[in-house]
Amino acid sequence: MSDAVSGTGNHTFAGWRFTESGRYLVSPAGEQMTAERLSGLLWRDQMELRRAGFASRRKAEAGTRGRQYGAKVKVVVVELDDWRERHFGRAG
Repeated sequence: MSDAVSGTGNHTFAGWRFTESGRYLVSPAGEQMTAERLSGLLWRDQMELRRAGFASRRKAEAGTRGRQYGAKVKVVVVELDDWRERHFGRAG
């Protein structure tokens, strides 16, 4: 495994570098970050993007659902005696 992949050595990537022990990644501002912390930040970023994707998808689909399926509920008010008369006729 190369030094850059294993985290050993002191390679510099856009100002970021590993400490001599290889345990911490050090930012250009001097903040030290463990691999677990970096993994957590990347996970959170991924989940926020995923959530934003769901929200934008729901927003995009909101306009098409009404046109695609029409009205979801149609209310018809019919007097019961009119309905009975129409379907069963007048009894006696």
